[in-house]
Amino acid sequence: MRRDIIDLFACPICKGDLVIDFISKEDGDEIIEGGLCCSRCKEHYPIENGVVILLPPDTR
Repeated sequence: MRRDIIDLFACPICKGDLVIDFISKEDGDEIIEGGLCCSRCKEHYPIENGVVILLPPDTR
């Protein structure tokens, strides 16, 4: 996932802004492994193999 597109995503639960929570693997501006966090409801969304998983927690 490219850093410059994070602001295009919103939390599927509350529609809050998503921010980078942590990065465990990256390649330049590409986040390979890590996580995003909702700034409003604090729900976490993993980034796996460069893809953010935006499924609600009860469906993951």
